Amino acid sequence: METRPASLLPEQFGPLQGVRIVSSGTLVAQPFAAALAAEMGAEVIQIERTGEGDAAWRHLGMQLPTTDGQEQVATTWIQERRNEWYVTLDFSKPEGRDVFLKLVKSCDIWMESSKPGSYTKWGLTDEAVLQANPKLVIAHVSGYGQTGHQDYLGRASYDMIGQAFGGLMYQTGFPDPAPPVRANPWTADYITALFCLWSSLAGYISAQRTGTGQVVDISQFEAIHRLLSGTMVEYFSNGFVRERTGNKATAFQPYDAFQASDGWVVVGAVGLAVFSRVCRVLGLDPEEEKWQRASVDINGLEGIEFDALLRGWIAERTVEEVVEQLNAAQVACCPIMNSKDMAEDPHYEARHVHVEWEDNQVGRVKGTGVSPSFSATPGKLWRGSVPVGHDNEQIYTHFAGLSREEVARLTEKGVI
Repeated sequence: METRPASLLPEQFGPLQGVRIVSSGTLVAQPFAAALAAEMGAEVIQIERTGEGDAAWRHLGMQLPTTDGQEQVATTWIQERRNEWYVTLDFSKPEGRDVFLKLVKSCDIWMESSKPGSYTKWGLTDEAVLQANPKLVIAHVSGYGQTGHQDYLGRASYDMIGQAFGGLMYQTGFPDPAPPVRANPWTADYITALFCLWSSLAGYISAQRTGTGQVVDISQFEAIHRLLSGTMVEYFSNGFVRERTGNKATAFQPYDAFQASDGWVVVGAVGLAVFSRVCRVLGLDPEEEKWQRASVDINGLEGIEFDALLRGWIAERTVEEVVEQLNAAQVACCPIMNSKDMAEDPHYEARHVHVEWEDNQVGRVKGTGVSPSFSATPGKLWRGSVPVGHDNEQIYTHFAGLSREEVARLTEKGVI
């Protein structure tokens, strides 16, 4: 029986210790799934393109200079690409395919993102990969899925495309004539990553139980579409199409964003009992029939009057005053936080949401730590982001069984 290579992680930690993932996608929708697993103890090997790596995501948006001053690295890359091994490989070359099949034998999950058929044309069909490792879980992430109407399967998809085609963007924003608004930042991509991770781990659990792997088909638009609550039941039942309503709830109040004297807050009062508490804060009698009607008839005269009274009360006070008084009355309320607010907030600090770590490219940085927290097997950060191909020799010699000479030869040929 072939022995599985031992882990190269400095130590075993987290609830996913012992799980080994090879990830070969680009940008966000799939690689973020692997990155989350890595923070929970999985051993993740991220494959990038030879030479340039995942050039767009490594350098998209605001960047920080590397410690040697030779390059710059995107802050999103620094935040999201921690705890992983990084190698390069050209799948389009036969030798690259052969190296991948050797590598995948020692892995539990392969995650990738591409248009359907990309790996097939390189000889890496699902059947060929599963023949190399019958217990492997293969997770394909794409915009429109691996099957379906032929006119859609080859189409490119990015975050905003997924939000639009999946139905989220039509409901996000304020009513016409204001345009639909995409949710930030890269919400469709991050949601797709979460679907990729949970479904891959579900497949892994099944493979551990049965000894047989399988293929998971994750489409970006379906991940978004799954989160639309009762939208489609409403349509199929009575032809109702949900429209944009801004921040307001449509069936009760208050549930909206409100401007205080020095910033913005959100207030949520779900149910008559909580609405009554808001009334008391405003000096209104919650037993009065007009205010009870106002709680649910938000567009009626009483509803409009109540909204105006609440907005006036909030506008006369600071954010801090509004938050303290409404929460003291057991009414849900919080500031709309920006980066500075979150960095300085005592609750964020008390929960150690923001931590420092050593990035292998830019040095000491501070950002968001590992979440959620586990009492017995917590996740951790053991490594920051690394340059392109940083771990080629170590990974390919240890997990794929190549010699140093073979790695050097394949590097010279542009395969690695």
